[in-house]
Amino acid sequence: QVQPVESGGGLVQPGGSLRLSCKASGRIDSIASMGWYRLAPGEQRELVASISSNNIPVYAEFVEGRFTIYRDNAKSTVYLQMNSLKPEDTSIYYCRYSACRVFWGQGIQVTVSS
Repeated sequence: QVQPVESGGGLVQPGGSLRLSCKASGRIDSIASMGWYRLAPGEQRELVASISSNNIPVYAEFVEGRFTIYRDNAKSTVYLQMNSLKPEDTSIYYCRYSACRVFWGQGIQVTVSS
């Protein structure tokens, strides 16, 4: 079992920044990919960004260069640096850990509002 735990969410004004962290604990697989998803309208989870075990990132189109995903394998942690946040970035953000199985974090609220 692997348990991803998110932190770093909260309330920020439009144009502000937040850094999300997700630490995975348990039986960590060195080849696991990790990523961030969020709830989209209609309550489906949509990809925000993901990063492979060899540090290749993938971003959703709506990120538009505002977010950066990176990982620290020694700490089993993935980060999402979010800059130039917009009100439409408001959502619950979920960490996803994927190796032989997929594990999800509980989710963390990000609210962008003045």
